[in-house]
Amino acid sequence: MNIEVVSLKAQPAQCVADVLILGVFERGALPAATAEVDLVCGGAIRARIEAGDVGGKPKQLTKLYDLPNVAAKRVLLVGLGEASQLSAARYLDVVREALKALRNGPARKAASWLAELAVQGRDAAWAVREHVIAAETALYRYDATRRKPEKPDGLAELAIATHDETSVHAGRAIAHGMRRTRELGNLPPNICTPLHLADVARQMARDLTNVEVDVLDRAQMQALNMNALIGVARGSANPPQLIVLRYRGTRERKPVALVGKGVTFDTGGISIKPAAGMDEMKYDMCGAASVFGAIEASARLGLPIDLIGIVPAVENMPDGDASRPGDVVTTMSGLTVEVLNTDAEGRLILCDALTYARRFEPETVIDIATLTGACIVALGKHASGLMTKHDDLADELLAAGVEVHDRAWRLPLWDDYQTQLETSFADVANIGGKNAGAITAGCFLARFTEGLRWAHLDVAGSASDEGRKGGATGRPLPLLMQWLMQQAA
Repeated sequence: MNIEVVSLKAQPAQCVADVLILGVFERGALPAATAEVDLVCGGAIRARIEAGDVGGKPKQLTKLYDLPNVAAKRVLLVGLGEASQLSAARYLDVVREALKALRNGPARKAASWLAELAVQGRDAAWAVREHVIAAETALYRYDATRRKPEKPDGLAELAIATHDETSVHAGRAIAHGMRRTRELGNLPPNICTPLHLADVARQMARDLTNVEVDVLDRAQMQALNMNALIGVARGSANPPQLIVLRYRGTRERKPVALVGKGVTFDTGGISIKPAAGMDEMKYDMCGAASVFGAIEASARLGLPIDLIGIVPAVENMPDGDASRPGDVVTTMSGLTVEVLNTDAEGRLILCDALTYARRFEPETVIDIATLTGACIVALGKHASGLMTKHDDLADELLAAGVEVHDRAWRLPLWDDYQTQLETSFADVANIGGKNAGAITAGCFLARFTEGLRWAHLDVAGSASDEGRKGGATGRPLPLLMQWLMQQAA
């Protein structure tokens, strides 16, 4: 979708578009642009409010047609709630709802004056940037494996009233990253294989400035003793890939390393999962997808920061050569792991990838993974789980999530939990029992990140919606990009 900038000096009533998007507060209060249009059309909006046809309750939508002296064919009025209570969450909700209402239908071009609204605790630049990102979220359509309609309907162009082209550019760059993240997550597993992810990375390196890629195959990983990673892939006909994307935005400071779990499909291996809902295991690479998205968004932004994106990409399948419960593997770090459950595979590929990240001498390492169902039990779909031993890093990531309403919640990473990972047959077991499953998974990863400034994001609940009408959400890319922009600043 094309996003234009309309100067705030332009009068909304004179804007040529199929639909004009304006806000309405409760109790009849009108934002400046809505009041201006109401004045031009002789009080037609105010009359509809007084007649009870237009309300200002949050996300309440009303379409008006052929208003006198208004160039747009129709006006979409969006309820904003109380003027004094327009929070960041509500603002994002109303923008998304307004644009969702225009996903289908005859309107091809919309002009929005919602970015002029004053949002509690946020500046004007935030409102513009997040409007662009919210538009991408609302208008995204997955159609890679659907028959294309001969005459597509719905919005194709959005103009946002603002003088701040810089924030529009930032929003557009992050929206591109969101689209990349969601598209990779939504692709079916027969297409989105480890080799496909490697091909996408190579194409990104060709298309984007200052992005390089290196892909390690099975033989190269064997030479590095990445036996935990390779072991997960043993049962699959699709070979594993270790994808390393580099974005060089400065070359003047140590890089940030983002490590994303890339299990393109997870049957659970020999510890096979129940059939119900197994189709959703294509989302087990959404951590990897968010790393791809962060590299793309950073490159499009020209962010003055160096990034290393590391994606261990595998498929976890049952086979005569698959790893067995009870196997012991030696990781790249030298630690041995007893594989008590082959469905706890994400931590096995991540431990080798985190060890590999050390060679870049990163300033900070963040891994992103759809790691545990236990995190969904604990936090549901609203918050990502955050674990780290670094209080300052936790504070930074939590604040970034609040800023863009892509929130995380910190779980403890106390050494008390490490005893659950003890075993008589290796240095560490890959599961810690039924209690505190998300935390013991984080404790497992912590054993491979000693001496690193490291955080773990468990996005098992937040990275996708449930059911066949669900899909990848693009999270936690907004949180990551907010944090990266703050680091770059």
